[in-house]
Amino acid sequence: MKQKITIKDIAKELGVSTSTVSKALKDSYEISESTKLKIKAFADFYHFKPNSLALKLRSQKTMVIGVVIPEIVHHFFSRVISGIEQVANKRGYNVMICVSNESYDKELLNIEMLANGSVDGILISLSKETQKIKDFNHFNELTENSIPFVLFDRVENEINCDKIIIDDEGGAYKATSYLIEKGAKKIALITTPDYVTVGELRKKGYMRALQKFGLDYNPSIVMAIDQNDDDHEAIYNQIKKLIFVKNPPDAIFAVNELYAALALRIAKERGLNVPNDLEIIGFTDGIISEFSSPSLTTVAQHGATMGKHAAEMLINRIEKKISEAFQTEIISANIMFRESTK
Repeated sequence: MKQKITIKDIAKELGVSTSTVSKALKDSYEISESTKLKIKAFADFYHFKPNSLALKLRSQKTMVIGVVIPEIVHHFFSRVISGIEQVANKRGYNVMICVSNESYDKELLNIEMLANGSVDGILISLSKETQKIKDFNHFNELTENSIPFVLFDRVENEINCDKIIIDDEGGAYKATSYLIEKGAKKIALITTPDYVTVGELRKKGYMRALQKFGLDYNPSIVMAIDQNDDDHEAIYNQIKKLIFVKNPPDAIFAVNELYAALALRIAKERGLNVPNDLEIIGFTDGIISEFSSPSLTTVAQHGATMGKHAAEMLINRIEKKISEAFQTEIISANIMFRESTK
């Protein structure tokens, strides 16, 4: 199978400008026949198909923005969508939502469909698989076709665009510091693999707090969960190995709400009292955290605020009300104190 190429790849290979490639593929009179034949032959060999419909519709407005999220049954993303819709509707735009289900291929298909003239711009939170394989060519194509897009929550530095993120490292630092200040000495971390940017940043915050308070980093009580969030049984069995031991941790910081809720359930099965024997702090202030028993202390991500800011940034970019330089906005996180901590 031949690799997927872009206009930029063709230009680089043949030693011409991207503008020349674009004009040649449109059969422009400005390009010589020999150059057109060479470019078209190269494009045909690699099965390159220019997104002509998207280019054609760039001068027309659909008044729709697309949103691609990794999963739909998630309190944080539902709050983000709520914030997006509030701003979009206020400014006269409708919202089209797609779900990647943490799949690179599904993310690619969603973005190709949205970029095919359906929307004026796209808001995207990367799938886990995209972050794992680090293939970002589909974003290069958006840039080449002048389709505005903003990454939110899960972002990558390699992708040149506007970004909105939560202060993941700062939130994790606050949570871990609080546990230490309340007397915890053996704080376990339940996290994601490091290729998931939010998990990596939250792990950095956890480690920074340990260092500040003079506690050693203990990799034996750091658990990286590599299952999809809908595989509850597999995640449950992994976390159980952390708690069903002779000397369990006296505190747990979990990088999302699901991990925290499962840790709470397992602690109760182990006969531990939360928070007296084991304190737990999660990340994402959702319904599960509020109505667990005991209720879970969490780091609040302010999803609706993120959605509002992301929509404002994208629409301003669409309407050219923003400077040429790309921006990264960081939204602060704070702790919601409940019953799972002292």
